[in-house]
Amino acid sequence: MLHAVATPIGNLDDLSPRAVAAFRGASLIACEDTRRTWQILSRFGIPRPEMVSYRQGNEDRVADKVIEAVLAGRETVLCSDGGYPAISDPGYRLLRRCAAEGVPYDVIPGASAVAVALLMSGLSTSSFTFRGFPPRGPGAIRNWFAEDAGKEHTLVCYESPHRVSATLKAALDVLGDREAAVCIELTKLHERVSRGYLSELVAEFDGKAVRGEVAIVIAGSNPKFSRSAAFGAAPSRA
Repeated sequence: MLHAVATPIGNLDDLSPRAVAAFRGASLIACEDTRRTWQILSRFGIPRPEMVSYRQGNEDRVADKVIEAVLAGRETVLCSDGGYPAISDPGYRLLRRCAAEGVPYDVIPGASAVAVALLMSGLSTSSFTFRGFPPRGPGAIRNWFAEDAGKEHTLVCYESPHRVSATLKAALDVLGDREAAVCIELTKLHERVSRGYLSELVAEFDGKAVRGEVAIVIAGSNPKFSRSAAFGAAPSRA
């Protein structure tokens, strides 16, 4: 059996008992970074099995090895450095291939930066869309935001710490002054969440260095979440 295991996004204590059992019973682990996964194994006193790096660029070659191991009866784990493998991660190609070829696998739930960011934002959770990382070019990112401009769902995306300011400016330009949140280093020691309207967040992060992993959450197209519908200029809520 192949086990797709969600790993902690920061706090190692978030690893579930089922995930610990899967790691402990695995004879092969396909992971994003063997050093990061070895930290998890060490934290829980799990002996190191055979490990192989599964990442963008070597998916096909490593997938062959993983599927061969599963079909040979070996307990195998697929994981990323944090969160669910296959969510904004090349692991989805392996799971898709397993589904197509009838290779048995299951998913062991756990931490998700998408869900944590959504709840920490304080924005609507009734419907949301996660869109991974925005494109980098100024025209491309404007078009990317424009696809969701008229939709009411909350938008969640990841972003490089070096591009937070540019992405917030593009969002404000295309979507208007909506409520949003910038979530940094979720579940970690230096977790930080800045909440407010996009214009306020643009001012807060303009020219500022950001360190750590970042998720951005933006309200959908609904008057109650826009500056124009607010009762006065609401202060930034951090």
